[in-house]
Amino acid sequence: MPMYVVLYNWTEKGIQQVKDSPVRAEAYMKAVEGAGGKITGLWYTMGAYDMVAVVDWPDEKAATAFLLTQGTHGFVRTTTLLAHTREEFIEITKLMP
Repeated sequence: MPMYVVLYNWTEKGIQQVKDSPVRAEAYMKAVEGAGGKITGLWYTMGAYDMVAVVDWPDEKAATAFLLTQGTHGFVRTTTLLAHTREEFIEITKLMP
C-alpha cells in the first residue's frame, strides 16, 4: 500500500477547540482504518506543523478522498507527501535509464 506522510496545521477552529484534539484524533484513527487505511504513527509536534501522521492507503484516490473529507470538518489543513521506503526507492532508481 502507498505510504503518506500527512503534515497537519490547526485552523482557527481547530486551535480554539484544541483540548478536544485527542478525542478527534481517536475518531480519526478509527475512520482511517474503517476506510481501508493503516496508521503507522500519529504525533503532536512543535514547529511549522501541529501534527504529523504516517498512513498507508490502498491507493491515491482513497487517500485523497479521506483527506478532503477531513478538511471539510474545518479543524485542520493538510500537506501530504507520498513516501517511499528505502527498498522501494532502490527499485525506482533501477527504472532509470
